[in-house]
Amino acid sequence: MSSGNVFRDLALPNAAELKIKSGLAIEITRAVRRIGLTQQEAAERMGITQPKLSGLMRGNFSNLSEAKLMLCLSRLGYDIEIKVRPAKSGAGRRTLAVA
Repeated sequence: MSSGNVFRDLALPNAAELKIKSGLAIEITRAVRRIGLTQQEAAERMGITQPKLSGLMRGNFSNLSEAKLMLCLSRLGYDIEIKVRPAKSGAGRRTLAVA
């Protein structure tokens, strides 16, 4: 049975962080394609190298922080909203919602 987080199902450390980063990477890939930028143009706009963007678009986002991924999205014309609220029970959790 799936937990809803493939990284957790694979017993990877930092599964919650990996799920968020993968969601951000997917959205960056969609944005680059939707806008019609070349990888070089997109990388320049986002402030990263083209090889790093190429890796990101192939699923290698381990060398980029959540903060950097969010900055990349904002430079592609996305608004980033962070909501903080008390947890319903025990420790809090982090999630990503894409509109």
